[in-house]
Amino acid sequence: MASNRHLGRIIALQTLYEQELRTEAEDKDFDLKSVLERNISRYSQALDDKAFVERIVSGVIKNTAKLDAELQPVAPEWPIDQIARMDRLILRIGLFELTSEPETPPKVVINEAVELAKAFGGDNSSKFINGVLGTLLRQMEPKEPKPKKPTKKAKVNEET
Repeated sequence: MASNRHLGRIIALQTLYEQELRTEAEDKDFDLKSVLERNISRYSQALDDKAFVERIVSGVIKNTAKLDAELQPVAPEWPIDQIARMDRLILRIGLFELTSEPETPPKVVINEAVELAKAFGGDNSSKFINGVLGTLLRQMEPKEPKPKKPTKKAKVNEET
């Protein structure tokens, strides 16, 4: 059975959403490991790549400051803490995957982020997510050198 990574991303998003809400509310009983285990167990029949979900959740949490620092210049009119929570989390997941999951094609990562935004974000979330991640991808791609223009060579007089 092939891995259902779309479902894995949904589980990661749910877990990160709960983590952010409960941390913001200063919930002293919050335990990320048990929340992640609970969320994975709900879909255990359909999910066969638990490690993928765990990598995304732990990677996003460990690298939040770095991810936010990379996201901010791409959307300067939107301070990272003013972006809707769901959009912010989707952007973090997408950027984490773009930079840390090289086996997943970048266009797949962006498409999956757009699908998450359509399902869980606001009316314009998918366009915003697509624009930000698309810009980041273009910035990450190696720049090809511009071809040099041929130089005019002086004609050599071959008459001798």
